[in-house]
This record gives sequence, C-alpha cells and structure tokens, in this order.
Amino acid sequence: MKADRVVVDTNVLISALLLPDSKPGEVMRGLSTSGATLLLSRVTFLELATRLARPKFDRYRTAEQMNRYLDWLADLAEWVKPSIRIADCPDPDDNRFLEVLIDGGGDLLITGDKDLLVLSPYEGRPIITPAAFLSRR
Repeated sequence: MKADRVVVDTNVLISALLLPDSKPGEVMRGLSTSGATLLLSRVTFLELATRLARPKFDRYRTAEQMNRYLDWLADLAEWVKPSIRIADCPDPDDNRFLEVLIDGGGDLLITGDKDLLVLSPYEGRPIITPAAFLSRR
C-alpha cells in the first residue's frame, strides 16, 4: 500500500502545535512517523507563519517553539509549486490548498473548514476532518 500524499490546512497545523494532544496533533504525529508525505507550498507555508506570528498565540507557545515547529514542517514537507489556479472555494485563500492538492499529486486534504469539506471529493480526492483521517488507520 502506498503512503498518502497529504495536504493539511493552516487551522489544523495551528491546532496541532497549540494542542498537541488533540486530533490535529495526533494527525501530525502520525504523518511524521507513517511515511506519509506532507505537501506544502510557499504560499500555504507563509499563511501559517503569518498566522502564528499573531500576538494572540504568544500565550500558548514561545516564538522559539513556533519557529522550531515551522522548521520541522519545512523539513518534513515536500514542496509544491502549483502551476494551476483554482477558484472553486468561496474563500479565495482556501483555493491555495486545492492547488497544492492537485498539482502536488495529493491523495487527500485534511481540514476542519466547512468551505473546503463541502467540496469533497474534489477531483476524486477526499477532503476530510482530522477525526475522519484518524479513523482510516
């Protein structure tokens, strides 16, 4: 059985950092040990880094912890440079995750975002919650 090529949206990545014992945290631990490939683009990574820099997250993790997390993700990921533009999601920022999914040859997208979840399956690829991903194991 081949390992999944997975796109994980920003909110799941943030939840995994802030709440390591949560389902998103379990997803990220599982991805790092299962042989699955995390797909990121410069745009999706920048969105994550920008959000983590918001002062509201300062009480949860130090800047050093957040930077270590970003470094860990950068090392873990396969980087995708999407050449397509998608405009199927009501939130234009969410389209960037679909672009990584399609251009990166992704198998699935993990999100809690209802605007993305309603598009499942997207071009034959499931868009699922962290809980649904964990139940597939």
